[in-house]
Amino acid sequence: MTQPTHPSYLASLRDSFMRIMPMAWPVLIGQLAVLGFSTVDTILVARFAANDLAALSIGMAVYITVFIGFMGIVLAISPMAGQLFGAGKLHAAGAQVHQAIWLALGLAVLGSALLLLPGPFLELAKTGPDISEKVRGYLSALAFSLPAAMLFTVYRGFNTAVSRPKAVMAIQITGLILKIPLSAFFIYGWTLPLPGAIEPWRVAPMGVVGCGIATAIVMWAQALIAWVVVRRDPFYAPFGLHKPGLSRPNRTAILAQLRLGVPMGAAIMIEVTGFSFMAFLISRQSSDAVAGHQLAANLVSMMFMVPLALANGTATLVAQRVGANDHAEARRLGWHGVEIGVGIAAVLGALVYFSRESVLHIYTDNPTIIAATMPLLVWVWWFHVADAAQTMANFVLRSHRITLMPLVFYVTSLWGIGLAGGYWVTTSDWAPPALRGAQGYWAMSTAGLIAAGVALCGFLAWVHRQEMPAHRAGHTA
Repeated sequence: MTQPTHPSYLASLRDSFMRIMPMAWPVLIGQLAVLGFSTVDTILVARFAANDLAALSIGMAVYITVFIGFMGIVLAISPMAGQLFGAGKLHAAGAQVHQAIWLALGLAVLGSALLLLPGPFLELAKTGPDISEKVRGYLSALAFSLPAAMLFTVYRGFNTAVSRPKAVMAIQITGLILKIPLSAFFIYGWTLPLPGAIEPWRVAPMGVVGCGIATAIVMWAQALIAWVVVRRDPFYAPFGLHKPGLSRPNRTAILAQLRLGVPMGAAIMIEVTGFSFMAFLISRQSSDAVAGHQLAANLVSMMFMVPLALANGTATLVAQRVGANDHAEARRLGWHGVEIGVGIAAVLGALVYFSRESVLHIYTDNPTIIAATMPLLVWVWWFHVADAAQTMANFVLRSHRITLMPLVFYVTSLWGIGLAGGYWVTTSDWAPPALRGAQGYWAMSTAGLIAAGVALCGFLAWVHRQEMPAHRAGHTA
């Protein structure tokens, strides 16, 4: 009797890689375009004024804290619609979009109010009056942009779930193309001579506030483009999304999204605040220290787009396989996604570390800011690899609609070890002098991410072991 042949590990890994990459690369380019918003602002403001760069760092930390948590709640549509899509229930998947829109609008109202009243964040950062005023102006503009950003999140989450990331990527690239000239226009101002006029038309330089105004304009443009695409593209017709108007809010459907999305949003918020609150605490030291942190944070955020894209692609395929009740394939794709993500992160981290001086000169030629940033990049390599491991494992767990335990791991690792540990190290007399500043926060944040990565990967292995008996029983029944 001929024995059945099984593909080798490398062949199986290569197959997973070839299936994940078509889903991942459009997400990567789209997310790099989104990150380009903050990168453009960071580069332009770094050449404008140090105080504006410090205000940008604090303002971004506030906005990310508010937006990312609410975005995570709305992105519950991805695993839900992905499983329905995998099961062939297209109209039911489309119905999730209507309810996600209602949820996004409700969260946007709350989020905009938080951005308009940033007092608690400013108190935490202990900024001076000049920087506080700049932060308030920046966040006021972003409060206007938040509803559009939340609506676009629905579009993004649904398209990712139905294997259409290129549709999102195209709009995100368009947004970046608009963002670059608009940010330069509002940050530096503009003088335009008018024929026959005594005085030229002038737009006064706005610095960091101009970044927020440019972002608000671009986000509403993206939301409008997404609305037009959904209405006119025949792809969305089988989902029932081409018709005008919204379905009425469905309490049961919205609560189902909240049950899945709240732990997702809370976990993302803890992950982000564990990192962004570093800006508040580091800002107590000096404007140079927080400016250096801003450059390091922007760099590691750009690197993070690679594992984030791979995680999105992996999670989409896993959710669809789970919906089709193909758990063996879901397990294979999930683990291979984790391995691919960690391997690529290790290589990318090494490249950035060994070329760190050249990389920093892309941002600024200010020797003071470069000197403040350079010691932080020692931690970037390990930080990035650990970040990739925990992100990949967490996204695979979401595809199985498991979100509560990752939240517990994040609270313990990222807030407990990372943020609280960083504060403890930087205020302790026994710590080496080098760790009593920004380096202390980066060192402990790296330790927290390592703990989260180990815990999430271990829990994912346990989930897979629990699913195997049920899967085998289903096949023998």
